[in-house]
Amino acid sequence: MTERATFTDADEGKDVVDADGNTVGLISSVEGSRAYVDPDPGMVESIKSKLGWTDIGEGDYPLDEGRVADITDDEVRLQRDL
Repeated sequence: MTERATFTDADEGKDVVDADGNTVGLISSVEGSRAYVDPDPGMVESIKSKLGWTDIGEGDYPLDEGRVADITDDEVRLQRDL
């Protein structure tokens, strides 16, 4: 695991999980310090995202780096709400 919480283009296609490890979506796009999460990706969207063929969809939600606890090679783990 890494200790970084800075988004890069390499994060596109990664699963987003809550603090308990439950998958809540998929990173569909990264723009600067914000990633966009598709909460209900279909198979086509998942494959496109993993290949880097993504755009921000109208159902995607912004995710700021400050809400992220950790980014690993496979997933983006959200902070536990206080």
